[in-house]
Amino acid sequence: MEPMEPIDLSGELPVVQKLTAADVSGILEELAAYHAEFAHLFKRPEQRLGAEIYLRGLLTADVPRKNVEAMVLRLFGAGSDADRRVRALQQFIGESPWDDQAILALHHRLVGQSLGEADGVFILDGSDFPKQGRHSVGVARQWCGATGKKDPPQAGQAGVFLGYASRKGYTLLDRRLYLPASWFDEEHQALWQACQIPTGTEFRTKPELAAEMVEQLLQARPIPGCWVACDEGFGDNPRLLDRVTAAGLWYLAEVAKATTVWPLVEPDGVEPGGKERARPTTWVPERAASGRGRAPTKERVQPASPAKLRLDGFSEEIAPSAWQRFRLLEGAKGPLVADFVAFRALAVRNELPGPEVWVLIRRKVSDEEAEPKNKFYLSNAPADTPLAELVRVAGMRWPIESAFEEAKGELGLDQYELRFWRGWHHHMTLTILAHHFLVRLQRLLNQREGGPKAGGQAPGSRSGNTPPRLRSGAGASLAWPDSAPNPSRPAQLGPGTSTASSHSAATVYRPGGDTGAPLLPAAPQGCLLPIPSQTTPPTLG
Repeated sequence: MEPMEPIDLSGELPVVQKLTAADVSGILEELAAYHAEFAHLFKRPEQRLGAEIYLRGLLTADVPRKNVEAMVLRLFGAGSDADRRVRALQQFIGESPWDDQAILALHHRLVGQSLGEADGVFILDGSDFPKQGRHSVGVARQWCGATGKKDPPQAGQAGVFLGYASRKGYTLLDRRLYLPASWFDEEHQALWQACQIPTGTEFRTKPELAAEMVEQLLQARPIPGCWVACDEGFGDNPRLLDRVTAAGLWYLAEVAKATTVWPLVEPDGVEPGGKERARPTTWVPERAASGRGRAPTKERVQPASPAKLRLDGFSEEIAPSAWQRFRLLEGAKGPLVADFVAFRALAVRNELPGPEVWVLIRRKVSDEEAEPKNKFYLSNAPADTPLAELVRVAGMRWPIESAFEEAKGELGLDQYELRFWRGWHHHMTLTILAHHFLVRLQRLLNQREGGPKAGGQAPGSRSGNTPPRLRSGAGASLAWPDSAPNPSRPAQLGPGTSTASSHSAATVYRPGGDTGAPLLPAAPQGCLLPIPSQTTPPTLG
């Protein structure tokens, strides 16, 4: 059989791009304006300044490990006040009671403006953080994907994250810290108190945490989108998939090769017009003729029904002519060519026939040994969904992995040294904001260089390809309070003199607003370049 000409879907997916040293002109003004978007959500002046300093530290290039001490020393030097400044920023990120949820809610609206598309994809994934010792919140011996080791388990923390991707780019939206079941036993009560875990916190599995993030986001619907994508760590959980369905979204979930379904076509009938397969039926068996024992009440599959089949076994019998070849992007790996086929089936729920779903199978074309031969997906999308749309969404799961790589490699997502529950969530919140700042900056720079390269215009943006100017406005200098901390209360950040700390700053970057916000085209970056070492250091108060 002659090789198939692949259908090219690479233009339907976000691409990885780079910032260069020549691109950072005006970055401090942009960062000050970005911070001003959120400033009013920090109730105290020292909190507003702390957020500005922490974001600046995360985005500073030449900090080899972005913990609080290293960021403070890089931004302010090692003078006599260094210890006080370190304590102040540690208190801000670790214990200060500012509202993460309000900040993330505004972040979601901004993501909707910069990246939102009606067929956007929400992505669920986990990310692990190896940690030494056992005194940080949620630490347990468990498999940590970051180490690549399954045996023996590594001590670490596990997070569950929600991301978003469209043709315009991708970023992170929300996060949850997973507390292992062992943290709910008597032996962990002292650690529970020491890590300041909120009273009433209940055990949640990772799929349950994932479902809660999706449901919470959809309460306000700040970001357009109709798909949820996830790997088999989440896709193998039917309860999660049913909750996504109940939320009004379509899922495309990778599942294990041993997953069983009731196919509605025969293997040689996957093509249009092919032979259909009988549907299973259920019954409740009649009471034994003797009348002894309890009458059966449990519903069962009729013995004459067709058997469930494993996906890997079924895929081996599909006719070669049923496969279609597609070209798509898969992160930094570049173009990926693979064969796909899809057919309708009944999913399994409690050993009984469940909802009708799509089964999508991806078969590799390359000889790459690290790649499995086939990948399998289930989807609750409508029966008239084109194969190309299922393939597009299957290619939209990698962006969250790229976001993790960028956030860990450039922004210190995994470099925190924080023990408290609040500190973990604070750090993740501000790192998520820092990542989206770079996404917006990349899109702005792409437009400055000649117009959108993908994804069209952002909602409410200007028409035409006139390159925008990097916005100036709130001052770029940072000042630290001169007053010594009061030993009777935790060290705090002082008000300083940063003009970006005020919500009423003269110039605020508002995509789609009435102040002539620039067009935000193209896709986010892969190799990020935060604030470089040659940037003028902050001004001390």
